[in-house]
Amino acid sequence: MVSKRIFDIFFSFFGLLFLLPILLLIVVIASIDTSSFGIFFQTRIGQYGTKFTIYKIKTFKNKKPTPFGTFIRRKKIDELPQLINILIGDMSFVGPRPDIEGFYDALDENSKQLLQLKPGLTCQASIKYSNEDEILTLQNDPETYNKTVIFPDKIKMNLDYFQKRSLLLDLKIIWRTIF
Repeated sequence: MVSKRIFDIFFSFFGLLFLLPILLLIVVIASIDTSSFGIFFQTRIGQYGTKFTIYKIKTFKNKKPTPFGTFIRRKKIDELPQLINILIGDMSFVGPRPDIEGFYDALDENSKQLLQLKPGLTCQASIKYSNEDEILTLQNDPETYNKTVIFPDKIKMNLDYFQKRSLLLDLKIIWRTIF
């Protein structure tokens, strides 16, 4: 959708322009907090199953979350560098959250149609599971719970989005994400 891409370019550009001083400050704090460069790079699966590098604020030191990292993860501030991913076209504001390799490989044929979508900064599933880390810490076997309960529910919600997607629906999801 051309209008969606124009929306993504316009708002990611001006979002980065407006947030740049704040982002730079957060990266400096994260660099001090983690004793390393404050940006986290990871390979994720994007549209049509292509790999891309996602950008986030680093929140871990020695594989453990830092207090500052925990705070910015809870507030989703660590996701703001993904405005770069949106601007360059790897992602969109709204779409299924990009996952690491392995999860989308296990999709059935019907669910693989999700790979036609650009991954998003937010979606209905990310709103519902905004406290996913907390949900998983309450489980006896978090990995199994994620694979058997949360991931299938996210797929169902993302398929629903795939069928109903529109710029108006995207605006509603963005609104719900912010508020």
